[in-house]
Amino acid sequence: MTVMPRPVPPDALAAIRAIVGPKGWIDDPGDMAPFLRDERGLFVGKAPAVVRPAATAEVAEIVRICAANGIAIVPQGGNTGLCGGSVPFATGEAIVLALGRMNRVRAVDPINYTITVEAGVILAAVQAEADRHDRLFPLSLGAEGSCQIGGNLSTNAGGIQVLRYGNARDLVLGLEVVLPDGQVWDGLRGLRKDNTGYDLKQLFVGGEGTLGIVTAAVLKLFPKPREIRTAFVALPGHRQALELFAMARAASGDQLTAFELIPRIGLDISMRHVPGVTDPLAAPYPHYVLLEMSSSVPDGDIAATMDKLLDAAMAQGLVLDGTIAASAQQAAQLWRIREGIVEAQKHEGGSIKHDIAVPVSRVADFLDEATRRVEERLPGIRVVAFGHIGDGNIHFNLSQPPGADTKAYLARWEEFNEIVHRVVQGMNGSISAEHGVGRLKRDLLPQFKSAVEIELMRKVKRALDPLGIMNPGKVL
Repeated sequence: MTVMPRPVPPDALAAIRAIVGPKGWIDDPGDMAPFLRDERGLFVGKAPAVVRPAATAEVAEIVRICAANGIAIVPQGGNTGLCGGSVPFATGEAIVLALGRMNRVRAVDPINYTITVEAGVILAAVQAEADRHDRLFPLSLGAEGSCQIGGNLSTNAGGIQVLRYGNARDLVLGLEVVLPDGQVWDGLRGLRKDNTGYDLKQLFVGGEGTLGIVTAAVLKLFPKPREIRTAFVALPGHRQALELFAMARAASGDQLTAFELIPRIGLDISMRHVPGVTDPLAAPYPHYVLLEMSSSVPDGDIAATMDKLLDAAMAQGLVLDGTIAASAQQAAQLWRIREGIVEAQKHEGGSIKHDIAVPVSRVADFLDEATRRVEERLPGIRVVAFGHIGDGNIHFNLSQPPGADTKAYLARWEEFNEIVHRVVQGMNGSISAEHGVGRLKRDLLPQFKSAVEIELMRKVKRALDPLGIMNPGKVL
């Protein structure tokens, strides 16, 4: 559902500007530029203005004016998304509504293990506030220093601790949402049990701003880990990684916090381009796993559990070598390897990226089949497959062959999407595990969702946003 381009009435813009004042209004082209370009530079749009409200009441007034004048709205958090969901189209008929000024922590309830924050609060700030109250907010991802919680919820962000704590969808108890007609739904309830009808908040989590604007949220907190054990181990192949994962879960239960697959090429390019990344082992190996266990009690005996697991895995030939961090600093160095893969790929030429998920039991099958197919199509292509193997989410990225023409290579994006996504479809997987749909994957949805699913989504969209002004042209 897309709003037809139409000029934005000057009097409506003037009314909106009066609501937010000079601090909340940007119309200088240079100042607007960062809000109109996505993280990867794949999408660049236009807008008559970037509007930065400071309160929910201001958002509601702005939306009412837009609804009355048919003005499209593109809600935006930290603009760190990877699918073009938070930037406007080049037609220029939509305002960008950036929520960064709405950055208050409204309440912390340590007894109820909840924190109530506005949509513009930076994810790292939510983590820090929880820590000040001796609690943990577990959502953690590479962009946590700049992404905002409203965007995290709107895209149902995942990250490195999904295995234990779940996606953003699993971490929210209540929402405050400005609806497409300007009404405010106050659903800020810190209840874990509320069986009084539809779970409305889940319409907006993962909705990418197409159904309403999340302005605040009640989030779950957890006991702060008192003991953490991080290990970096070498394996002969990714199938052994799945066997090790099964052993780790059986040995530790819900104490297994993270289980990340890292290929040798990922370590190599990280060492080549990311300062401070070194090989923690004496010899090279084809695959690695970064695994972490944690306990909320000081004497949880995580160290003994980890040692026993790795001893057994080495005896079975699943683990060839490894190291266990002896300090928080060493653990951070090991995590730097995993985080560095994303940064390092930027220096290796063109990278065609896939954020897929398959059942955990099919991860090795996917890696084998997808790798075989892309290498057959383009000899010399470099598969950089890494990520959250413990929840079936693999970032299956394809770096260009050395010396290839980058522009020509990236022109084949859709060709390689088709190859990889067909393998995913054959395994009942998802083509978007944690990055959302936005514009990048919108036109692919009908190929991977049934007609019934698509029509249900359209019915929800029409019911809540009959004018089609909320982030038009995204998701659907």
